[in-house]
Amino acid sequence: MTDLVIRPADPADLPTIVALLADDPLGATRESPDDLAPYESALERLTADPNQHLVVAVRDGRVVGTLQLTIVPGLSRRGATRSIIEAVRIHADERGSGLGTQLITWAVDASRRQGCQLVQLTSDATRTDAHRFYERLGFTGSHLGFKLQL
Repeated sequence: MTDLVIRPADPADLPTIVALLADDPLGATRESPDDLAPYESALERLTADPNQHLVVAVRDGRVVGTLQLTIVPGLSRRGATRSIIEAVRIHADERGSGLGTQLITWAVDASRRQGCQLVQLTSDATRTDAHRFYERLGFTGSHLGFKLQL
């Protein structure tokens, strides 16, 4: 295997990113890989916002993982800036290879470079394997999350 490259996503990556988002039981119910239009406009918004970092992990010229990192300035915690890691997905044939750890490490390092004092993420309550993964990387299940569908 050649070295892994983590880089900003570009429009050519979009079909693969959406396929990764759809490739699990939860994503299969909420993503639409056959209709890229909403994802294209979302990518434009993300790309235009300096606090949004949608990245892909590329190995041997192939996108094998993705995540989104959002930088959030705030007042709480003495004006702390935090980051939020979202939409972490690893291609099925790369799971267990250490790629997830490399992506999260990239996000934590990028958060430090952005001056963040806290990195947070949410994970669906049903993703118990993911919870163990995040805990192994030092994350603590400290809050109960709530969502309101609009």
